[in-house]
Amino acid sequence: MPSTHSAPSRDSLSEFRGTRLPHTLLYSALFGLVYIAHLPLLSLPYFWDEAGYYVPAARDLLLTGSLIPHSTISNAHPPLMMAYLALWWKVLGYDPAVTRSAMLFVAAFGLMGVFRLARRVANLEVAVVSTLCTALYPVFFAQSSLAHVDLAAAAFTFWALCSYVEERPVATACWFSLAALAKETAVLAPLALWFWEIASRLLRKKSRDGSSWLSTRKGGSLDLLVPLVPLAFWYVYHYLHTGYVFGNPEFFRYNVQATLNPLRIFLALALRLWQTFGYMQLGLLTLAMLLAMWRPPLREEGGERPRIAVPVQLAFLAVVAAYIFAMSFIGGAVLARYMLPAVPLVIIVAISTLWRRVYYWRAVVLIVALAFVVALFRNPPYGFSIEDNLAYRDYIVLHQDAARFLEARYPSARVLTAWPASDEITRPYLGYVRHPLRAFRIEDFTVDEVMSAVDMRSQFDVALVFSTKYEPPRPLLERWGVWERLKMRFFGFHRDLPPAAAAQILGGETVFAEKREGQWIAVIEIARVREASASVH
Repeated sequence: MPSTHSAPSRDSLSEFRGTRLPHTLLYSALFGLVYIAHLPLLSLPYFWDEAGYYVPAARDLLLTGSLIPHSTISNAHPPLMMAYLALWWKVLGYDPAVTRSAMLFVAAFGLMGVFRLARRVANLEVAVVSTLCTALYPVFFAQSSLAHVDLAAAAFTFWALCSYVEERPVATACWFSLAALAKETAVLAPLALWFWEIASRLLRKKSRDGSSWLSTRKGGSLDLLVPLVPLAFWYVYHYLHTGYVFGNPEFFRYNVQATLNPLRIFLALALRLWQTFGYMQLGLLTLAMLLAMWRPPLREEGGERPRIAVPVQLAFLAVVAAYIFAMSFIGGAVLARYMLPAVPLVIIVAISTLWRRVYYWRAVVLIVALAFVVALFRNPPYGFSIEDNLAYRDYIVLHQDAARFLEARYPSARVLTAWPASDEITRPYLGYVRHPLRAFRIEDFTVDEVMSAVDMRSQFDVALVFSTKYEPPRPLLERWGVWERLKMRFFGFHRDLPPAAAAQILGGETVFAEKREGQWIAVIEIARVREASASVH
């Protein structure tokens, strides 16, 4: 990573954290700001993976005390965050607003970790601006109130990195262990640092000048291996209760076995680099950092503005590189939220570079922050995961409206649909319906899947069809057939039939339809149901 400045002295750090009051006030302010920014989102029903795994798993823990979910197939994710949500529900009651408030506490805690880390390796100005940019970064903002585990793992990782830089091994081991119990892939950070420590020692022995760019951390590195212990205990527990170590066979096949293709790894690596340095307007900050490197450091009284210590930058680089490469090999869905532990480290270094080298650095950061806000509300001109900005709200509103229509007009109907709508209309606790409907499930709404349902029309009365992928009005790579074929082969891309085409194939009529910013949903009434209704009247 580019060089930026040295850490403040321990004396100044002690003065800053000498009392609990400033940290308490700072956390309260962060939570208050985050909470106010998310107020319109707090009552939304559960979305996609929330509804498919995390909320059902936490609810099972609340109702039965079981760490292994039974209302959904276990994916072997460690149970820390599910237990956290179950505790909130136990105290305050089961409600989406309670869930989202609980996650906002975690988001504020993560921002506090970013602030402390940036303050420790840089200065107060860099810490404030880095925290603001992280909070506004669309992926972080969108994930802040969603009941996923990735942001929690990132939050604990930031606190662990701060303890690592401060050379507090017990705290480092504890924070990294909590991160691993939030999500198993969080062990990438301590393992990357452990390899970096070992490499530094080996290189230092061969170096004659002491190699000031190498890690100077005192003591051993066993604290970085401690997180493997609680994670191993969890996997043993999971195996004893399910017979599987890393989740059910389908989950393992999708996220590991099916991803180990050389071409797919290369493509996933390119996507991970994009998500780390360019995605959702992050490229503006990266470009500004690279251009700033051509400028000399600004001078103040006493000399040049200092950089983040080179060993610290290289430690950050080790963590970022570990996530980029590991997540290119595993993970069936190449989701941007998996990179949340890495992106704020890039933000910290980039902001520090601008602070060190650009006189009008605040103006540059203001432009980046405004670009983040725009990206939060405006979708990019290419397909993306709708959980990465406020497009997920459009999805939820569409599905709420359709579910209300179905419940009011067809309360006893059998509904042909795909996941996650199949869960939304059959599980009232997800927030879409008051009473469960009956679902007949297909995989998606491609031509082949819809055609396969034609011969089974006696098993459903209406169809709930929706866009399972974001469809940009004018796709950036619309006519690049090679890329589309590669997406279909490796990343689950497909094209959903529009409602009119699906209605024609199924022999029905569209009775409800809505669209929002590249997403749509519709209800199709099958002809025999309409005919039966007409004969009654």
